Amino acid sequence: VAFSIAHHWRRRLSPEGRAWVVVGELSGGFILPEEGLVFISEEEVFGEKGRVAKAPRPSAPPLSSFEDLEVGDYLVHVDYGIGLYRGLSRIEFEGEKKEFLLIEYEGGDRLYVPIERLDLVHKYFGPREEPPRLDRLGSASWRRAKRRAKRAAEEIARELIEIYAARKAFEGFAFSPRDAYYQEFEATFPYEETPDQWQAIEDVMRDMESPRPMDRLICGDVGFGKTEVAIRAAFKAVMDGKQVALLVPTTVLAQQHYQTFSARFQGYPIVVEMLSRFRSPRRQKEILEGLREGKVDVVIGTHRLLQKDVRFRDLGLLIIDEEQRFGVAHKERLKELKKTVDCLTLTATPIPRTLQMSLVGIREMSLISTPPPARQTISTRVLPFDPRIVREAIIKEVRRGGQVFFVHNRVKEIQEVARRLQELVPEVRIGIAHGQMRERELERVMLRFVRGEIDLLVCTSIIESGLDIPNANTIIINRADRFGLADLYQLRGRVGRSAKKAYAYLLVPPRKELTASSAKRLRAIQELSELGSGFRLALRDLEIRGAGNLLGHRQSGHIAEVGLELYNALLEEAIRELKGEEVPKKPTPEIHIPIEAYIPEEYVEEEAQRLGLYKRLSLVEGEEELEELKEEIRDRFGPPPAEVRNLFEVIELKIWLQRYRVQRLEMKAGELRLLLSDGRVAPERLVRAVEESKGKARLTPSGELILEVGGMGWRESIEEAKTFLQRLS
Repeated sequence: VAFSIAHHWRRRLSPEGRAWVVVGELSGGFILPEEGLVFISEEEVFGEKGRVAKAPRPSAPPLSSFEDLEVGDYLVHVDYGIGLYRGLSRIEFEGEKKEFLLIEYEGGDRLYVPIERLDLVHKYFGPREEPPRLDRLGSASWRRAKRRAKRAAEEIARELIEIYAARKAFEGFAFSPRDAYYQEFEATFPYEETPDQWQAIEDVMRDMESPRPMDRLICGDVGFGKTEVAIRAAFKAVMDGKQVALLVPTTVLAQQHYQTFSARFQGYPIVVEMLSRFRSPRRQKEILEGLREGKVDVVIGTHRLLQKDVRFRDLGLLIIDEEQRFGVAHKERLKELKKTVDCLTLTATPIPRTLQMSLVGIREMSLISTPPPARQTISTRVLPFDPRIVREAIIKEVRRGGQVFFVHNRVKEIQEVARRLQELVPEVRIGIAHGQMRERELERVMLRFVRGEIDLLVCTSIIESGLDIPNANTIIINRADRFGLADLYQLRGRVGRSAKKAYAYLLVPPRKELTASSAKRLRAIQELSELGSGFRLALRDLEIRGAGNLLGHRQSGHIAEVGLELYNALLEEAIRELKGEEVPKKPTPEIHIPIEAYIPEEYVEEEAQRLGLYKRLSLVEGEEELEELKEEIRDRFGPPPAEVRNLFEVIELKIWLQRYRVQRLEMKAGELRLLLSDGRVAPERLVRAVEESKGKARLTPSGELILEVGGMGWRESIEEAKTFLQRLS
């Protein structure tokens, strides 16, 4: 067909040596040497057409959110140190109302932070063995602590840069751009991607098309679409002639992923196999041979994939599901594999070191925090063991046609627990599942549960990772106090995977028998019940277990002194400097203008929401980002009143002042006073501009620029200042 088309065009496109633009359909370019023709598609000239995200992305990273801030929480002010949050305070100053964030320091000193300067305030995350020491306002101890933390951050940055540089030094495989075949496969996805999921897919594709080996973390709640991101990456890799390995922590999850990938690739020339103890030794041998010969395209397996006898013909992509569940020896083997192949890691709750490397930009991360449509939050209750409540919970779920998990994490006691439950609810069908069962027996029980032949599955935490049973919507976790926060989160994620309301019962001993950290974990899992909490929960885990001892003792003392967020900011700055990147020193300007700029309670009633919005507005870096946030606020709360519109203008002014590196702007008695940063404007140019202003501008001995604005309103005064400064640049 191509040759007859080419012959047709050869007659039409004469004379030779000319380039022609033709309207038509072409999925990709090709060359026909015999005809002397080169066909080039539109995408190859202009790049692939982008797909517009369906919703604005939040301005603030989750670490910076203030919506869950409570009075009495510790805060860190970049310039003044650690203090206690004492709420929002509205003050009338020179006849104008303004809202401030109030921080209390050692000795009862108080600091009122203007809302447009909240980018200077961070939440305190640090070791929790004992509370941090409050700083005294104006003391030199905070400056010393910051200097020590900066030196330590520079030291750690050098080590992290070595890891980063070693990875960059390896030349990976640059996958080809997406073609029509990929787009056809993409179109077979039966759901509409959420905006976060779409962005994650775009991030992965961009990484794969780069010659540097990919090392991306996809962080998202159970059922939020991480698997589809992995499936798209696997399809791309196989279409470019590479093999894919998907590493999972349990045999049950391997089986589930095997079924999902096989179903998704149905109708495409892709061979998917599973390597786990569910396979007989003879079948395993056949699969290993297929991998060596390149006959197997995608292999899914447990740590069995990391053994020495597993050899690939041409491995191009490694996908790791829940990396934190693998041991030290496995991670060393993974480190070797990751050097030269593209690597994609999927997790709901990242481990602290991974989290830190992602936060400081050493490891790329995509966050999927948008739940699929119709997904509901999981109702979570923490309560002492009570047979009546257990029976009621099981019967209620089974009567509405659902199924129940009962998690008891002691294998030697599990038969006895199942016997007692059978006595408690004789009318339900009970099955048992744990990791010490024979492979065939475990597989048979799990398949019966998936088919709905078992109502109540009494099991260990073997069900923790990835298992997808939409009909199971109640989980009862016995002795929940013995589980870590991430484990509880993963277990709770086994339910609530359909549009039905789901329930989680966390059974614990009486309160007085709980340790302090157990009580904190249980409170955290109850509080973070909204959809998409996995990333914030990882941060809370960091807080409860102590950031320092998880990120290494060398960092812990400095994290305790300045808090994790400020420490990470110092670390990120040090890394960028070592990479040779420019680190712009943007001042956070002081703004004193006579207007009322705040969010009234009549517009946004909840203080937590107002605080969250103030924080996000303070972090905005450009006009486009501000427009998106303004649009979101209008959409959520309706047309903004004058005070909110004024606040938007103050934030816009702040962006502009940062661009010109103005440290302070004050409007007073017909004058506009500006303090410029050193080195922003050449002194001779500034002096010349002042002379040419014919008395409208003057410089003070302290370096302030004063503009005479007479009876102008504040908006006209600001425009006057902009015009003057634009002449200087």
